Amino acid sequence: MSAAYATFGLAPAMRAGGVLADGGYRIHRDFVDFIVDGHPLLFQLSDLDAVSPLASDVPPAIFTAQVRSLLLESGAPLPGDRYVIYGCPECEDLACGAVTAVIEQDGDDYIWRDFAWQTADHADLELNGYHGIGPFRFHGTEYRDALGALLEDSGPAPGRRVLLIGARVALLARLAAALRTIGIGADIARDTEGVPAEELRGYGAVTFGPTAGEAERATVRRAFEQAGLEVPYVDGLAPIVPLLVAQIEHALDRSPLPQRRLTGLVAADGAAGIEISSPCRVRVTAYRLDLLSRPRTHELFDGVLEPGHHHIPLDGKAARGGSFVVARTSGSVLVEAVTR
Repeated sequence: MSAAYATFGLAPAMRAGGVLADGGYRIHRDFVDFIVDGHPLLFQLSDLDAVSPLASDVPPAIFTAQVRSLLLESGAPLPGDRYVIYGCPECEDLACGAVTAVIEQDGDDYIWRDFAWQTADHADLELNGYHGIGPFRFHGTEYRDALGALLEDSGPAPGRRVLLIGARVALLARLAAALRTIGIGADIARDTEGVPAEELRGYGAVTFGPTAGEAERATVRRAFEQAGLEVPYVDGLAPIVPLLVAQIEHALDRSPLPQRRLTGLVAADGAAGIEISSPCRVRVTAYRLDLLSRPRTHELFDGVLEPGHHHIPLDGKAARGGSFVVARTSGSVLVEAVTR
C-alpha cells in the first residue's frame, strides 16, 4: 500500500474529570496517547471525548494485552482486522462508539488505515469513515520501540492519588468525596510525619487545606524532597469544591504543554481570554463566594471553538474581584482568578 511515512510516538494524556454545576460529574482518566507526526492523533478527530486503550487504570494484564495487540502479536478484536484506537472514557462498550482502524504489516512497516466511527461489530466506511485521516505508514523499528517501552516499564503510571493536608473538616471531606467520585484517589492527613517514601510515591499532587499553616506546609514539602519526589502543590483559591477539583485536575495533567488543546487562560478586564490549539468544545464557568460565603456558579460559555485566541465576556458578578474562572476541554483544565 502506498502511504507516506509518518513518525510514531506516545505521550501521557488525560481525560479531565470534574464536578459539574448541575451536580453531575465526569470521570478522570489517565492514558497514553498516540503521537503521529509530532501531534496527538486525537486532535485530528475534532471534539472527540475519548481515551486510547492504553489507560492507566486498567489491570496490568489487560494493559499488556492491549500493547501486544497493537504490535499485532494477537488477533484483531473486531472483524476486518480492525482495532480500537479510541473508545468511550466512561466504559468499554462498543455501543457507545469508538474510533477504529485497520492495523496491518507491510514488510517491516506498520500501517494504520480506514479510520471509522464504529458502534457495532462491522464498520460502515461510506457512512462513518474518517476520510481525511490516514493512511499512516510507520517504520517498524520506531513503532515497536515506542510500544515495547511500555512493556519494559510494566505499564503506565499508577492511578492518580492526591494528598490533602489539613484537619479533617467538612471542606476537605467534601473535596475528597468529590475527587473519589470522578476517579481520583484522595487521602486526608495532618502532615507527612512518619510516612515512608514508598507511600509518598503514590501521590501525584498535594493540596493544602485552609487549616494548614506555613510550618506544616514546609514540613510536607521537605518530606517529598527528601524522598526525591517532585509533585505539584495546590493552594486552594477558595473553599468551593468544584473550583478546588479543577485546580487539582490541572495539577495532575502530565501531558506536554505543546500537546494540549487548552493552552492559555486570562481573566481580566471583563473577559476570559482563552487560547486553543485545535478545534474543541470549551466550557467556561465562573465561581465566587457571596456575602454570606455561599458558593455561586455562573455558566459563561459552552460551545466549540476554533484554534486561536478567543474572548468570552464575563457578566457583571463574574467580572468582580474575588471570582474565579475555570475553562475546560475534554482533556485540559485551566483556572484563573479574575483581576480588574
